Amino acid sequence: MKNQLKLLRTQRNWTQADLAGELDVSRQTINAIEKDKYDPSLPLAFKIAKLFQLPIEEIFDDSQSM
Repeated sequence: MKNQLKLLRTQRNWTQADLAGELDVSRQTINAIEKDKYDPSLPLAFKIAKLFQLPIEEIFDDSQSM
């Protein structure tokens, strides 16, 4: 699933470790999501959307997975 996580993170000058700390996940999880190797769980996607104050659809695009 394509996502805007890296862009949103870098706009705030956060490292992957910074974002991982905010979301209570590992840095490896953030890395995997950014590289489209891992799709976050629904609760984690909601947490990300809330942190960035954006709708989930503006962060994650699943149109290519169909």
